[in-house]
Amino acid sequence: MTGMDVVARLRAAGCVYAEEEARLLVEAAVDEAELERLVGARAAGTPLEQLLGWAEFAGLRIAVAPGVFVPRRRTTLLVRLAVRAAEAAGPGAVVVDLCCGTGAVAAAVRAARPDVEVHASDVDPAAVACARSNLPPATVHEGDLFGALPHHLRSRVDVLVANAPYVPSGDLTLLPPEARDHEHRVSLDGGDDGLAVQRRVAEEAGPWLSPGATVLVETGRHQAARSADLLRAAGLAVEVVTDDEVDGCAVTGTVTGAVAGAVQTA
Repeated sequence: MTGMDVVARLRAAGCVYAEEEARLLVEAAVDEAELERLVGARAAGTPLEQLLGWAEFAGLRIAVAPGVFVPRRRTTLLVRLAVRAAEAAGPGAVVVDLCCGTGAVAAAVRAARPDVEVHASDVDPAAVACARSNLPPATVHEGDLFGALPHHLRSRVDVLVANAPYVPSGDLTLLPPEARDHEHRVSLDGGDDGLAVQRRVAEEAGPWLSPGATVLVETGRHQAARSADLLRAAGLAVEVVTDDEVDGCAVTGTVTGAVAGAVQTA
């Protein structure tokens, strides 16, 4: 099968970037049989990144495993905001990536700021295993949100990043097949209003945050005002940040007053 044959099959399957995908699949295949398998799987909707075993993200090659949420370009906004906040916090700052998936955000922050202490966590065992291939394994923790984190991080977290699932449960069927059929539901489903996990992050973060800490949450543009309200109700000073170039949207919350180390709920 020639490269042009691969391009034609991918185009017929609706792949927008058929030429680039064909090049990557041809490079990845060790023989004709594997190329046929890869092209067939991609034409059937399997994410390209899961077939290649990696995704390009923030200038890094991030290992990706079947079923694990594939890092999106829009999430590079979170990386930039987290790096900026870590720089402000200074050397030795503690950065935590909740709902980390592949650990892409944590890996990108660590690459940009090797002088900070980075941790990541996820409730999905497959995501944790994948993240441990992108980060020092001992820094990746399995469990439900803050319940996964080691106790010694309480009141020490300077930058908390959460790319929590924010798709309303009723909208999951509207997602592209690459996400709907090939990424675990726990990484996509944000509950009835899409804010269930974000709500818990806002309510439970207080005891883990240091004075002046920054909380960063990715969200949808149509949900940004409600996401901001969650952080505001937790006592944080809030700002909504968008980036049209990567189609990113995030809410930043800054600890003021007595929020750090205290339980703050709406």
